[in-house]
Amino acid sequence: MALMGVLFLFFLFSVGLCNEGFDSHLLPRPLILEYPEHGETRFGKFDEELLLHCTSWRFAVEANNLNPWKTIPPECAEYVRDYMMGRGYRVDLETVSDEAGVFAKGVELSGDGKDVWIFDVDETLLSNLPYYTEHGYGLEIFDHKEFDKWVEKGMAPAVQPSLKLYEKVLDLGFKVFLLTGRSEKHRSVTIENLSKAGFQNWDKLILRASEDHGKLAVIFKSEKRGEMLNEGYRILGNSGDQWSDLLGSFPSTRSFKLPNPMYYIP
Repeated sequence: MALMGVLFLFFLFSVGLCNEGFDSHLLPRPLILEYPEHGETRFGKFDEELLLHCTSWRFAVEANNLNPWKTIPPECAEYVRDYMMGRGYRVDLETVSDEAGVFAKGVELSGDGKDVWIFDVDETLLSNLPYYTEHGYGLEIFDHKEFDKWVEKGMAPAVQPSLKLYEKVLDLGFKVFLLTGRSEKHRSVTIENLSKAGFQNWDKLILRASEDHGKLAVIFKSEKRGEMLNEGYRILGNSGDQWSDLLGSFPSTRSFKLPNPMYYIP
């Protein structure tokens, strides 16, 4: 076996010298050359088992295998912080946005103005990270009153990859409906915040009316999608950070789940 390995390495070296057009991707390549040494993160040297545990937990959250849950695991607080504030979260957002854009571009619209793309608002179009940096990135039990105070400031920045997708689907000719669990009392501040963040020209902004308070998000949003269908609209795309934005009755043709390991809304 050792001799075969030496001969194989000699073969690679010889091919590399004699053929400038050689494509190494044609040969079998190992997936992992070596495991990295224990590294350093912003919060110091990590424990490999804890890292695996928190990574597995986040995967299970995104796959909707852990519902319902109230807070992030205390031992994963620093992990979630580093993910949300680091490159990983941004790359994941961009991946979802890019894939949704490919789908949107491939859809043949009817031309009758009835083809709809739905967007959730919080953690889909607007980022509440400035709020969650002060509340443990989901480590604290959600406080509606405190969050409402943040909403009323109207300072949430855009989720930039979603803004890119938003503008693309508008350019392609989709109707854009915003379907959010925010209260109707926050309509004006939500419109102002969205506009300041760069979102323009949506067709409908649907918020919770008084009769909708107390309904699970999945029920509320299913009912509103049903109303859209009754009005003759076709729901072709739906983007949201919660499974309750996407599941339930009257789903879209394609749904796109944005990452959010900070909180869960049933």
